[in-house]
Amino acid sequence: MSGHSSLARTVAAFAAGAAALLVLASIAAWYLGAPPPAAPGREAAGESAAFDSEPISPLPQTVEVNAAKAALGAKLFHDTRLSHDDSIACASCHKLDQAGIDGRRTAVGIGGQTGAINTPTVFNSGFNFRQFWDGRAASLEDQAAGPVHNPAEMASSWDEVAAKLRQDHYYRNAFGHLYAGGVAAAAIKDAIAAFERSLVTPDARFDRWLRSDKSALGERELRGYRLFKDFGCASCHQGVNIGGNLYAGLGVFGNFFADRGKDGPEDQGRFTVTGREADRHFFKVPSLRNVARTAPYFHDGSVRTLDEAIRLMAKYQLGRELTREETALIAEFLGALTGSYQGEPL
Repeated sequence: MSGHSSLARTVAAFAAGAAALLVLASIAAWYLGAPPPAAPGREAAGESAAFDSEPISPLPQTVEVNAAKAALGAKLFHDTRLSHDDSIACASCHKLDQAGIDGRRTAVGIGGQTGAINTPTVFNSGFNFRQFWDGRAASLEDQAAGPVHNPAEMASSWDEVAAKLRQDHYYRNAFGHLYAGGVAAAAIKDAIAAFERSLVTPDARFDRWLRSDKSALGERELRGYRLFKDFGCASCHQGVNIGGNLYAGLGVFGNFFADRGKDGPEDQGRFTVTGREADRHFFKVPSLRNVARTAPYFHDGSVRTLDEAIRLMAKYQLGRELTREETALIAEFLGALTGSYQGEPL
């Protein structure tokens, strides 16, 4: 029996190591040349370095943005005139009172059109190294153009949006003071991005624990965090955003798409952007911040519960079959990643 136990531990360790090596290989394959964004303001704030040995860093308490531009961006974010028929705003899918998502499996655009991709949270998106599941937008400014021009979402254009906004005295005045070109596409994108960069959710209990408040986490949450690290979850979900800083293939240990019997256009990931076979089924690793509040999960919203997402990730990314207790412990740890917005818990 002891020989079998030793062999099992060896195989498990090899599987975790193999997963880590595959992640490192995907990092080495980054041809985009963009390093993961650092947490701004940490040194200036003189924060404790207690978390330096951990794979995860706490979110900064504040971020520096132009307050006037962010205020303008907030108004634009909630303005339905960004859509062709004046029915859909950014906030229609990214609801700030619902952890920055819409809670639907996939997004719904003008005329009730249903997309094929799950809406990711807008909170903490400024820490992502790319935007969208397939990483096609290099910045939040670039990302803003996606829904506006998508015929299944807002079905508009910057020319149409700008023409509408120029008829509004508030916008003419605000853009005139902040941007030399007035109401124009580049200015609209810049203001929206400034607002989105301000959407940070600090003070999760796990962040407080990282900053040396050792009473912030309970014993089961700490056990879940140890499993999270020991099993290799932190190979992809690390850094200030606990993800969002690399691509990873979905189905390292097994063919995820074949097993579920669906491999549609929305499942191709980076391949749709680059056309490289090596990028097929690769997606930007999602942030796990506030993950207990952002169901459903995965790029197509096909996973309804956090427990199911944990089990599938362990099976296909780490080659592990988790026990019910292991799943529960990791879920409890992930619950400690829920932060607050403007002082209120999400």
